[in-house]
Amino acid sequence: MQLHNTLTGQIDDFIPQTPERVTLYTCGPTVYSEPLIGNWVAYLRWDLLVRTLRANGYTVERVMNITDVGHLVSDGDEGEDKMQKGARREGTTAWEVADRYTNRFLEGMTQLNLLPPEVLSKATEHIQEQIDLIKTLETKGHTYVIDDGVYFDTKTFPTYADFAHLDLEAMRAGARVEFNAEKRNPSDFALWKFSPENEQRDMEWDSPWGKGFPGWHIECSAMAIKYLGETLDIHTGGIDHIPVHHTNEIAQSEAATGKRFANYWLHANFLLVNGTKISKSLQNGFTLSDLDNKGFTPMDFRMFVLQSHYRTESNFTWDNLSAAASRLARWKAVAALRHQTHDTLVDDDDKEHDVNGKLLAAKHVILEALNNDLNSPQALSVIDQALDAVDQARLAHIRHDAFEELLMFIDDSLGLQLLEATPDLSDEHKQLILERTRVREEKDWKRSDELRDQLSHAGIGLNDTSDGTRWYYL
Repeated sequence: MQLHNTLTGQIDDFIPQTPERVTLYTCGPTVYSEPLIGNWVAYLRWDLLVRTLRANGYTVERVMNITDVGHLVSDGDEGEDKMQKGARREGTTAWEVADRYTNRFLEGMTQLNLLPPEVLSKATEHIQEQIDLIKTLETKGHTYVIDDGVYFDTKTFPTYADFAHLDLEAMRAGARVEFNAEKRNPSDFALWKFSPENEQRDMEWDSPWGKGFPGWHIECSAMAIKYLGETLDIHTGGIDHIPVHHTNEIAQSEAATGKRFANYWLHANFLLVNGTKISKSLQNGFTLSDLDNKGFTPMDFRMFVLQSHYRTESNFTWDNLSAAASRLARWKAVAALRHQTHDTLVDDDDKEHDVNGKLLAAKHVILEALNNDLNSPQALSVIDQALDAVDQARLAHIRHDAFEELLMFIDDSLGLQLLEATPDLSDEHKQLILERTRVREEKDWKRSDELRDQLSHAGIGLNDTSDGTRWYYL
């Protein structure tokens, strides 16, 4: 298995620290508002990573955080806490906002068939771990205190700029007028922020430095180290995390432990909407509910995301989503044929060997594609070819076990729920199809059309072929 490693800037062979076991940390959501489709793209990318690791026989231990405090509007430790902003917007408390949108996020995970992490950890439930990590950094001489909080001194970590290839001199030269004059360096970041004087926040805690709340970056280091150890196999996030959030995570973690924080860093690229970045002014921040209102399912969106590589910029349009939905519908139509194949094959010039050979080989070729830096577009292309072969073959030539096994592998590795979406027909509907076959043989076209309409209203489509009538779910 090979993965593009941001740490090295190249595609590396993946070698975990412990054979057959992978530790993985995924940067999770800041739960102050409804998740947008742009947010979901990264979680779908890392779900594919987990599924691919499992397909290779690894046991995956994954932690994903829930940021419910400390993420300021600006990554540069300026502005309002996003949770407080959400509370002000909705006229409620930050705690209530956090609960509401955490639940929305979990609902979305279920809708998109995202595998749950082994640990889902909230920042507010790990305050002591964050304080303890800051104390370790303080003991080792990496912190200083100014009027608004405790900061990490990036000059004490000589390799701070290496991960994101930052130009620290340019940052110092270009520091804005409103730059916090008390900070020693523009790149220094908050580990603990003090509560404003004469103001009680919804979320604040006592600490050795004063009442306040943790900075955004410290939570990930504290929780990753607690649950996964001082060195992770893989850390994931969006490309926007590279220059600030992940750079800061590396600095504070490695300064505290003296060990490499993660051996592999994977970053997902952005989702554009109609060729532009998602923004409130353009009103293009769609949610899963918006997709549902347009008649699309979460699996349609999942297929759309899988059609692009995680390191490429993908572009959402309604036409693109519609094309992905059509592709998935075609896959479902072919998947339904598993109920119409036979255990006993008809030997007809050995034609069955061609289609079944493709079915048996497809699993390995799909995994090869995914092992090549999670190349999901290539994997989908392989599946297209295998399912086309099934669709073009006689039902009597298709090995049921080979077909079923391939569909199970597709569901396990890509999470598209083909088996769940294509259950067998009820006895009543099977009888209607048999009756329609009979009346067609009698050339009773009127009754044949009536039965087709009846089945169509039940969500069942029919395709009359030289091999007989095939059914599928509409």
